[in-house]
Amino acid sequence: MKQAWITGVLLLVTVSCGGAVWAQEVNEFIRPSAPTERFAVNADGTVSDTLTGLTWQQCAQGQTWGAEGCSGTAAAFTWQQALQQVQTANNDAALGFSDWRLPNVKELTSLVEIACYDPMINLEVFPATPSSGFWSSSPYEGFSVAAWYVNFDESGADLDLKEINHAVKMVRGGR
Repeated sequence: MKQAWITGVLLLVTVSCGGAVWAQEVNEFIRPSAPTERFAVNADGTVSDTLTGLTWQQCAQGQTWGAEGCSGTAAAFTWQQALQQVQTANNDAALGFSDWRLPNVKELTSLVEIACYDPMINLEVFPATPSSGFWSSSPYEGFSVAAWYVNFDESGADLDLKEINHAVKMVRGGR
């Protein structure tokens, strides 16, 4: 289900996913940076990015992928726990693959949709993605207790202490 209406210069898009409704503000005057046509949504819970060649986990860790899309709540982890989540996913062959990894900050930033707000990600491709931070594998040079994350609320890439909890979206391929 999709509904759209103009509110000033912003278009409010309501997307239905797994029985829940997720609202997102879209600026219709900005060319999308991560348009739906760029991605191939696969039947196995993954999304292929035709621009970067990366394959993404459609749902965040903690959410469940099924016929209705992503359901549940994204879990939050420290940076070290995020790296361990990837190891566990590989040991369990999550979604049928054992070569998952935590994306670097550049790869994760490639998912930011600049025409959208709250969250800044394409919800048609990545349904139920929370407006929160997601860890990258990129540590911060010169300050060993910090790493890069991407915040899909409104701010994009930023630094945070590795002991802070953020969500995880795994990727495979590339590098």
